[in-house]
Amino acid sequence: MKYIVVTGGVLSGLGKGVTTASIGRILKDHGYSVIPIKIDGYVNVDPGTMNPYEHGEVFVLDDGSETDLDLGHYERFLNVNLTRESNITTGQIYKAVIEKERRGEYLGKTVQIIPHVTDEIKCRLKVFDGKADVVLIEVGGTIGDMENMIFIEALRQMSREPNNEFMFIHLSYVPTIISGEQKTKPTQHSVRELQSLGIQPDVIIGRCKTKLKKRTREKIALFCGVKPENVLSNPDVDDIYLLPSLFKKQNLANIIIKKLKLRHKMTYSFKWDTLVEKLHTYDKEVIIGIVGKYTGLEDAYISIKEAFKHAGAINSCRVNLKWIEAERIDEMCLGDCHGILVPGGFGPRGAEGKINAIKYARENNIPFLGICFGFQLAVVEFARNVCNLENANSTEVDPDTPHPVIDLIPEQRNISDKGGTMRLGSYPCRLRRDSLAYKLYKKDIIYERHRHRWEVNPKYVRVLEENGLIFSGIYEERNLMEILELPEHPYFIASQFHPEFKSRLESPAPLFVGLVESASRRA
Repeated sequence: MKYIVVTGGVLSGLGKGVTTASIGRILKDHGYSVIPIKIDGYVNVDPGTMNPYEHGEVFVLDDGSETDLDLGHYERFLNVNLTRESNITTGQIYKAVIEKERRGEYLGKTVQIIPHVTDEIKCRLKVFDGKADVVLIEVGGTIGDMENMIFIEALRQMSREPNNEFMFIHLSYVPTIISGEQKTKPTQHSVRELQSLGIQPDVIIGRCKTKLKKRTREKIALFCGVKPENVLSNPDVDDIYLLPSLFKKQNLANIIIKKLKLRHKMTYSFKWDTLVEKLHTYDKEVIIGIVGKYTGLEDAYISIKEAFKHAGAINSCRVNLKWIEAERIDEMCLGDCHGILVPGGFGPRGAEGKINAIKYARENNIPFLGICFGFQLAVVEFARNVCNLENANSTEVDPDTPHPVIDLIPEQRNISDKGGTMRLGSYPCRLRRDSLAYKLYKKDIIYERHRHRWEVNPKYVRVLEENGLIFSGIYEERNLMEILELPEHPYFIASQFHPEFKSRLESPAPLFVGLVESASRRA
């Protein structure tokens, strides 16, 4: 099997995920099949129970696994649907090893980091053997972190196995000081740390504000033991989707093909450049207000940000996002918005602010999209202000509400464990033929990804519909409401599922496309 391993040096947050996704896209455009894997050093089994301020967005896959946000980058760049095998955490590894020990699978031996834990890691990394031309592995964190050392050791062992071809790419920070000089010393120390763990990088990518100067590249090559042509630049760019083209111009594809002894493909096409060009070709602009409770960290809504880029490209429209903190909202915040989105979230904080934003959008004919919690609060707002159900609410926000229009899904009532127990993953949704939803999707049945515990209380569906709300999408097996809309409104639609998780440059999310189109008409 052929593997590419991407590690990071000096500090975190350099963009290893986007770099890894870009490498995958380059190989895909050259005709190679690629399967990415993200390794995370935290002891959580998955990020599902983490606050978004701790870890950013939790990305959900079709199979219901809650994963790192970098898997979102992989799916969007490669236009693939991944599985739970593409995200490995320390928590998963130790949980599996301990369970095996309890079952007696180690034949009475003392269970140790080497070989038992490293063998478990290698077993999971080899699950894709023979299923792709290249397995692309991103190691989270920074070289030198205690959390990822065991993974580095497992990769070192695998790289020595005779049937494997390995290539190590190290992404390192190259700071620029006041004089304008690009400093290579942090990268030198980072590579030396990597070498001390038994790994020599084949390619070093310098993450810098500007393109690496020739002298900088030569110095890194000399002190770090790589060829000068294998030291590449990863400068600041206006859009992350420009990165594959930037790497391609630096000959990264051919460096990889030569190192891994990949067979040259007879036919390949570079579709990516054409797709990205549409992102920067527009004849109109809109402002979309995002009313959320984690707006202080935009990574908490990264899939939403990208979905708006995709929707903007297909509408030839530049989408400017206005981040609005739900706890501090007023009509002044929304006055210049051509559209409003209320995203997912949990708990009572900011709920009333989101409800006020939904009411403002409904009463002022402003295009609106609600997602997950935004869908639920749209039901609450309509129940209160149109159906006159005083103090209607979700039992998540107010357990004692007299009108629980949003309530726990019955099977969620007796669940005590928080991790991995929500309604997760892809479920079918049947659309009404005479609805806005059907007009957008052009399908009778769609499949979208979910992450929630609360749903529309079926006892209130009739009164909501009698007052003009339409539930245009339903999960038939359980009669769960999935999409709502107001037919008399220019664009008022909300979904219990997360359409942003499946949005790609090649296939933008229809609900986002519709919102941008409607907002551009208003603009």
